[in-house]
Amino acid sequence: MARPVIISTDPGIDDAVAISILLFSKKVDVKLIAAAAGNVGIDQTLINVLKLEQFLGQSIPVVKGVSRAIIKEPVHAYNVHGKSGLDGYEFPEPDHSLVINQTAPEAIHEVVSHSNEKVTLVGIAPLTDYAMFIRLYPEDLQNVEELVMMGGCIGRGNYGVLSEFNIAGDPEAAKIVFESGLKIRVAPLELGMQARIKPNISKKIKTYGRVGDMFYSLFSKYRGGSFKTGLKIYDALAAGILLNPDMFTFEKTHVEIVNQEGFTYGASLMDFKNRLHLSENALIGKSVDVDQFVKWFVEAIKQAC
Repeated sequence: MARPVIISTDPGIDDAVAISILLFSKKVDVKLIAAAAGNVGIDQTLINVLKLEQFLGQSIPVVKGVSRAIIKEPVHAYNVHGKSGLDGYEFPEPDHSLVINQTAPEAIHEVVSHSNEKVTLVGIAPLTDYAMFIRLYPEDLQNVEELVMMGGCIGRGNYGVLSEFNIAGDPEAAKIVFESGLKIRVAPLELGMQARIKPNISKKIKTYGRVGDMFYSLFSKYRGGSFKTGLKIYDALAAGILLNPDMFTFEKTHVEIVNQEGFTYGASLMDFKNRLHLSENALIGKSVDVDQFVKWFVEAIKQAC
C-alpha cells in the first residue's frame, strides 16, 4: 500500500524533478504540497507548484507556506534556478483552485491528524513550515512515520562556509526539526555532488515526450553544476532515499545545527565520531551507487511521461 506523504518544496528546478518523481510513484500517495520560501520568494514558489501540477495533470492540494524564516532574512537562489525558479520552459497558467485557505502548519496538521496511517514528511526546502507544525501540534508527531529531507552537508557548504542552502535558509527551523525526536533520513549536499546527471542522460530524458522535453529545457538553464559536465539534482536524492534506499549507504549520527551568528551560522555538524557523546538523531546518506541511481532516476522520470 502506498504510504501517505506531504511535500514541502521551493521549486526550484531540482525540486520540480523530485516532485514529479514522487507524484508518479506507486509507492507513495502525496496528500499535500506546501510551497515554501527558498530558491525564490513564496509567491513564486506557490505559482511554480501550481504550474507544475497543471502541466503534469495532477490535482494535489497545495498550501502557501510561511513567507520567511523564523528569524533571519530571506535567502534566494536566482543565480541557480533563474528569476522564476523554473527558467527555461513556458508552463501553462496555474490552477489556483487547488490552493487551500489555511496556513501551512494548519494544513499539515489536518493531513497528519486525520490520517489512518502514519504520514511521511518530505522536506526539500528550508524547514520553516515543518518546524512551526512541530511547535504548534506536538501531539501529531506520534502519527508521523519519518521526515526524509535534502539538506545539510558533511563538509563545506554551498551557501556559507559550512552551510548548505536549505539549512542556511532557516537554521532555527532546522534546529527545531532535528531536536524534535522524529525519525529523520537525510540526503546531504555530498550525495548530489556524487550523483551528477551527465549530458548523455539529459539527452536521453529529452526523448521522453513533452515531460522529457520540459526537463531538458529546465536542465539547460539550471546552474547546479554544469549542463555540459554534469548537473547536481540534489532534491532527487531525497526522493531516492524514500523510494529506493538500497542505492545508498547510511550512517547514524547526531546532527547539531549551529544557530549562532558567525562563520558557522547554519552549519549542520554531523558527529560521526561521537565526540559530543550525544544521542543519534538522524540517518545520513553518505554515499550513493551512481550507476544504480542514474538508472533509477531515468526510469522514475519516464513514469511521469
